[in-house]
Amino acid sequence: MKQAEQGARPSMGLLNLNEGEHKYQLTRHAPSEVLRPFVKHYWIVSWDLTGIEAYPQHVVPNPCVNLVVERNNTFFFGPSGRKFTYFVRGKGCVFGVKFKPGGFYPFLRVPVSSLYGQPMNVSSILDVTASAMEDQLLGDGDDAYKINYIDQLLCAHLPVEDTQATLVSSIVQQIEQNREMLRVDDLSSYWNIHKRKLQRLFNQYVGIGPKTVIKLYRLQNAAEWMEQGLHCDLVKMSQDLGYHDQSHFIRDFKSIIGSTPEEYIHAKQPNSERRGPMN
Repeated sequence: MKQAEQGARPSMGLLNLNEGEHKYQLTRHAPSEVLRPFVKHYWIVSWDLTGIEAYPQHVVPNPCVNLVVERNNTFFFGPSGRKFTYFVRGKGCVFGVKFKPGGFYPFLRVPVSSLYGQPMNVSSILDVTASAMEDQLLGDGDDAYKINYIDQLLCAHLPVEDTQATLVSSIVQQIEQNREMLRVDDLSSYWNIHKRKLQRLFNQYVGIGPKTVIKLYRLQNAAEWMEQGLHCDLVKMSQDLGYHDQSHFIRDFKSIIGSTPEEYIHAKQPNSERRGPMN
C-alpha cells in the first residue's frame, strides 16, 4: 500500500488537516527534556473567523490524555473511542498538552479509564486554578513564554518515571507505526504479553482497550489515504486493514469517521458536493 509522502505534516487524527489550516493556525512544541517520558508535545491553535461561518474540525482521537486550556472550559480529557467535532468560530485560542499514551498515569495514579467521559479539573493534579492557567496561556504572551510557563508548572509536579508506562507507550507506538499490527493477538505475540494483561495495562495506563486503539489508528490511516488519493480500492483497503468482511470495515469506518468510505472519498473530490463527515 502506498505511504504518505515523506515530510508530510502528520495529522495526528485531524481529518482534512490541509483544509483546516486555512481556517486556523496550529503549532506543536516539544516539552523540556525532563518531561519527555510523559508529554508528547504542546499544541497551540489560534484563529480569527470573525464574520465567517464556523468551521467544523473533525478529530479521530489519539489514545492520549490532553490538558485543554480554553476560556471557561479547562480540563484534563481522557481518550475517547469515537470521532468528535470542534466548531472553530469567532476569534480565539486554545492551548493543549498532549501526554504520551500511558504518560498521564504517573500524575494521576488511578486508572486512566476513570477519565472516560469524565473530564478532570486541573486543580486535582496541578496546584493552580483553571482561571489562573487560562490567564497565563491564553493571554498576550508569546509562545515561548507560554511553553516555559507550562514546562515549569508540570516540572513542579513531576512524578517518578514508571517503567510500565514506558512499556505501554512503546506498545501504542508499535500500533501507530506498524500497520501490520491489526489484532490484539498480534500485540500479544509481538510483546509476549497475555491478552488479559494487555487489557489490564491499557485500562490502567491508556484509558481505552487495545482493540479500540488499533481500530482508531487503522481507520485514521484509511481516512488519510483517501484524503491524499493514495488508495481508492476499498476492497483491498479493507483487507489491508485486517478486515475479512468489507461490510464490517464500512460499519467501523462510519462509526468512527461519520460517513461511509464511499461518501468520504466523494467529499474529497474538488467538484463534488460537500457531504459526509463535513455535514
